[in-house]
Amino acid sequence: MKRLEGKVAVITGAGRGIGAAIARRFADEGASVVLNSLSDSAMKVAEEINSAGGKAVFVQGDVSKPGDVNKVIDGAAANFGRLDILVNNAGITRDNLLMRMSEDDWDAVMDTNLKSVYLCTRAVIRPMLKSKSGGRIINLSSVIGLSGNAGQANYAASKAGIIGFTKSLAKELASRLITVNAIAPGFIVTDMTSVMSQEAKDALIKRIPLGTLGSAEDVASAAAFLASDEAMYITGQTLTVDGGMTL
Repeated sequence: MKRLEGKVAVITGAGRGIGAAIARRFADEGASVVLNSLSDSAMKVAEEINSAGGKAVFVQGDVSKPGDVNKVIDGAAANFGRLDILVNNAGITRDNLLMRMSEDDWDAVMDTNLKSVYLCTRAVIRPMLKSKSGGRIINLSSVIGLSGNAGQANYAASKAGIIGFTKSLAKELASRLITVNAIAPGFIVTDMTSVMSQEAKDALIKRIPLGTLGSAEDVASAAAFLASDEAMYITGQTLTVDGGMTL
């Protein structure tokens, strides 16, 4: 039996990169998946999953807005009748030195990266409680939330906030058999890192003990583990997937 057989998962920011890889991996593990993104990019990923014999639907929406969040979460019940797993993955960057950072760039990153986690998590608690079988909430943080990075004060603050949020919610929900964990990816080959020069990539790789950038599939494997029954006694933790960079 596949590890996520019979489970229903909502994945935000699932149109590309890490979110799309998690959606594909969950479907391969037997889950029915609700893919969300602000654009229609996740529609193609959903179509790929369905063509491969999986079960997926796409629900468009901005998860920094309560109305759109309700639409996304309701999509799980409407299409699959339940909700077992939430992956809060939606995220953006608006990098700049703080002295040059606009308030709009600060607010955009905090709303998409952190407020969306609050809104989506709040929306799934009641459906998970009704199922009486517990649930899994997985929040995508970043190693930048652990170490900080010049020019990314807004991003670092949002990702550090996710870690504190994860620990607090783990304590609130543990008695209801709902686990809450975070994943902190290091430098992963995605559209975000593709704009880096080769020189910058080479310098970065020198800081990584395993000597290579990670892949979206590496993060998806960690998410699949945390979503499975194998991780039923793990909650409030932050799993770094960084090749040893933060050692």
